[in-house]
Amino acid sequence: MNRGELLYEGKAKKLFRTEDPDVVRVVYKDDATAFDGKKKGHLPGKGEMNNRISAFFFRYLAEKGVDNHFVRRLSPTEQLVRRVRILPLEVVVRNRAAGSLAKRLGLEEGTSLPRPVVEFYYKNDELGDPLVNEDHIAALQLASPDQLEEMKHIALRVNGLLKELMEERGVILVDFKLEFGLDREGRLLLADEISPDTCRFWDARTEEKLDKDRFRRDLGGVVEAYREIWRRLGGEIRD
Repeated sequence: MNRGELLYEGKAKKLFRTEDPDVVRVVYKDDATAFDGKKKGHLPGKGEMNNRISAFFFRYLAEKGVDNHFVRRLSPTEQLVRRVRILPLEVVVRNRAAGSLAKRLGLEEGTSLPRPVVEFYYKNDELGDPLVNEDHIAALQLASPDQLEEMKHIALRVNGLLKELMEERGVILVDFKLEFGLDREGRLLLADEISPDTCRFWDARTEEKLDKDRFRRDLGGVVEAYREIWRRLGGEIRD
């Protein structure tokens, strides 16, 4: 499909119109940001890895019955997805304490949680994407109770599937962020991306970080870590 008008440009992706009004073309960028855009960088090869990894995960989840917006990959950095209206909520699932959860609750990073913790964040850059509960979501009319329940159910289903998949590849799924959107018929679909930008992946033996924390914490080797995740998923750099 031809690339049409630019519909949206975010921190990591551009979305373009296609000749099909229900399908958009996503171009993954090599830009990296952290801390609400306060830290920025350019990492050649990052966009390609996120495109390949995200396509892999969306295909895998679709095979397991998890509806999502992915249509097909077009090139190393591009894919087609169904056009959806993104709900202004991020759904975070945590299996171990890390990042803001570790700081907020005073837990040592890496502490295993007795069960997965599901959190919701209001997608609002001006407010810094604050943590919200179900009452906040209802007051702000960000999602209906049924949509919220469905998002939580899908998020936990995704967690189970990806946790098992990554364990088989020697990787700990520490936590991850999901986004959801509504298609033309009002169906709730898993959307956005699933990649080392949106997940915390640790090597199961060494607990080496294989995700965006390498950029956040100036650890170096960011793209190399993303390539390692792609390698463990069985991917090769080819078209």
